[in-house]
Amino acid sequence: MGETVIERDAIQRAPVAREPFPYFLAEKVLSSDVLAAAQRDFPAITQPGVFPLKELSYGLGFADLIDGIRSRELEELLEQKFDVELADKPLMITVRGRCQKKDGRIHTDSTDKIVTCLLYLNDTWSEDGGRLRLLRNGTDIDDVIAEIPPNGGTFVAFKRTDNSWHGHHPFEGPRRYIMFNWVRSEAALVKNIGRHTLSAKLKRLNPFA
Repeated sequence: MGETVIERDAIQRAPVAREPFPYFLAEKVLSSDVLAAAQRDFPAITQPGVFPLKELSYGLGFADLIDGIRSRELEELLEQKFDVELADKPLMITVRGRCQKKDGRIHTDSTDKIVTCLLYLNDTWSEDGGRLRLLRNGTDIDDVIAEIPPNGGTFVAFKRTDNSWHGHHPFEGPRRYIMFNWVRSEAALVKNIGRHTLSAKLKRLNPFA
């Protein structure tokens, strides 16, 4: 089932903006049934932070979605949209279930990453905070290129560059997404997964860290 859970046509139709960095937004990439199954079987995350898959337990509906993310068909589609080669690059998948007020600070992703994708699994988002903002610079959260509410089934992807700034206004509470990144090497994958694993263990010891 994994290869068909993501509506790849919705991603295919989404136009790619090229300035100031390559990105696109696609909505409703999950059917209502697939979204409901992924929400039902989402990992029981009670702490903020992002968690590697190996640190989590989850049900079949969520597992099917992970299989879809790992599919070569989705990888090929992202290769075409961003004009990159990903087939020989490792894929890193992490999950967030909760947000704390200090999250969302403006940043670019590390140079280890090539493409970043976020697939949101919330209900319809009504909060002012927690809406991802793609930005023109690294200092002004209100200098917005695009603002993306993290509604369930919304998919945003961008090519990592030195100016791929993003962040969001503060929010505290449940905020669910799967983040997946193609990284430059196995060494980069091991390093990043190790960092997230250590962070996850520390969060369990001190959830307010």
